[in-house]
Amino acid sequence: MEEYKTRVNQAKEDAVAAIRDEFAGYDSYIFTDYRGMTVAQITDIRRTLRKEDAAYRVIKNRYAKIALEELNKGGAEDQMVGPTAVALAKGDTANVVAKVLFAAAKDNGKLQIKGALINGELMNADQLEALSKLPTKLELIASLMGTMKAPVQKLAATLLAYVESKGGAAEAPSAE
Repeated sequence: MEEYKTRVNQAKEDAVAAIRDEFAGYDSYIFTDYRGMTVAQITDIRRTLRKEDAAYRVIKNRYAKIALEELNKGGAEDQMVGPTAVALAKGDTANVVAKVLFAAAKDNGKLQIKGALINGELMNADQLEALSKLPTKLELIASLMGTMKAPVQKLAATLLAYVESKGGAAEAPSAE
């Protein structure tokens, strides 16, 4: 008896390759259920995410599973069940993208966050929501810089007050 062999359709291979190539440019994937959303609502989410250098794609689950497996980023198969759209994020923008998605879910009531694969770490919706509430990297750097700058500002203000208490600033020597 002859062994059964699965025939592979070239169009399907091309579709998986296109998804793989697109996914390769990102390191964080947030999976959502878009059932009940209008095209305008999905377009609005895409437009907002584009500003954050992210993308939002409706995917075919089987193709996405194969593409992620080929990229050695498997493990999210349980989140790719039913109608799925994925938000793709780069670098440290995953929490910003998550904030955008949770805000959209709150606004329209139809979008549901399934979970995420952030830098190789699998997260459920609750963990992702906690991540979305954290400050961004730039906000943390700004806070740190403000904290570091405060003592220098206080020293400068104290020195200025001392100079003014002694009768004002002295004339700088001329460079002649």
